[in-house]
Amino acid sequence: MQAPTTGDHRTGGTHPRAAAYGGTGPSALLDRANRAIIEALQRDGRVAYGTIAEEVGLSEAAVRRRVQRLRDAGVMQIVAVTDPLQLGFHRQAMVGVRVDGDVRSVADKLAELEEVDYMVMCAGSFDLLVEVVCEDDDALFRLVNDAFRSIPGIRSTESFVYLKLAKQTYSWGTR
Repeated sequence: MQAPTTGDHRTGGTHPRAAAYGGTGPSALLDRANRAIIEALQRDGRVAYGTIAEEVGLSEAAVRRRVQRLRDAGVMQIVAVTDPLQLGFHRQAMVGVRVDGDVRSVADKLAELEEVDYMVMCAGSFDLLVEVVCEDDDALFRLVNDAFRSIPGIRSTESFVYLKLAKQTYSWGTR
């Protein structure tokens, strides 16, 4: 479970709205051309701007400017998608976290942890769902036992260890 070609939650970067816990309404930046540019980059993050320009009917310079504006606005990121297993990270898990008090302050503390690659505040059984990538089971144990449980406000955690990846795609388009 790693970073997609565009500004998905798993990129590891700081999204301006994520930092402020803001909404997710449609952006004024998402006109027809920008949607087509995003979809082209979702298919292949290394596609040449000239190729995209031909596809969407703009100049190469216009595509380059639009991509930079989309990146600057936090609408998307262009990153390498890696296979954690091949990089020595043999344990991935989703950790459900129940919080007493302000969920945002706990989320801010968890976001500082290097092993955390994705986190959402949610409704339901958990206040936070936190995806982590660790070297092995011992590292996961230390992370949950020592790091997570030392954060004030965390009432309880429940870990869901990933056994096998069934599907991972980032080409869902801009709908």
